[in-house]
Amino acid sequence: MPRQKKERIVDKPPIYTGFKPMGFPAKLLKEIVLTIDEYESIRLADFMCLSQKEASEEMEISRSTFARLIESARKKMADFIINGKRMLVEGGNIHFRKNLIKCNDCDQMFIINIDNTYNECPQCKSKNFFNLANGFGHGSCCYKKNGS
Repeated sequence: MPRQKKERIVDKPPIYTGFKPMGFPAKLLKEIVLTIDEYESIRLADFMCLSQKEASEEMEISRSTFARLIESARKKMADFIINGKRMLVEGGNIHFRKNLIKCNDCDQMFIINIDNTYNECPQCKSKNFFNLANGFGHGSCCYKKNGS
């Protein structure tokens, strides 16, 4: 029986979770899923230009696990670009360090530590906002993981 996958630490939820080639209806395209931990590996290695050692430490996984993760993510990105598939970012065995909150009234977006909560938008004082970590089914589980 394979051992359980170690939870990967992700800095914050992705803002954008769906991508597709221009000019084609999404329903006509084959779909590919990039997991949130694969997304984070791309962010750390290719966007932040961290070494695999630095990125693996950031995600609290081994360097060899990170190498497999980034290889899988890059293969999916290539498939998305070359074959014109629709890409969704979702799932994965992850916990967030930070959260993104988006006010639905003024469109302000702000970053908070995962263990913080907001009762109102700091910009317009609205109570109508979206918690992105919660949108991925995360929140208190991430606080317990990071806070303990």
